[in-house]
Amino acid sequence: MLRVIKSFQYAFAGCSFLLRTQTNAWVHLLATVTLFIVCCFFHLSTTEVVLLIIATASVWVAELFNTAVEQVIDLLHPQWHPRAGRVKDLAAAAVLVTALSALAVAAFIFIPKIIH
Repeated sequence: MLRVIKSFQYAFAGCSFLLRTQTNAWVHLLATVTLFIVCCFFHLSTTEVVLLIIATASVWVAELFNTAVEQVIDLLHPQWHPRAGRVKDLAAAAVLVTALSALAVAAFIFIPKIIH
């Protein structure tokens, strides 16, 4: 049981590190809170809610992995190097693609409801 508690402590430490060090995490947090407030004003099906949760969680997972990649690159190669920069750019691009996909999911769900 102690090991399970420790694993949660490590996970929360990772979330805390993300919010303390990554400005974009605050943008994602604002978007997440805004999304779930907006959800309260629309009649959403269970499927729509699940899709929004998956899309939002995917953005957070991408941001966490991006931050982990950046930390590893900085540890292994503290000086700037084009290949290290490219790896960081690719990780950041993964976040961008995930965020744009989540935005598309939200648009497909909310735009028809706003129009009608």
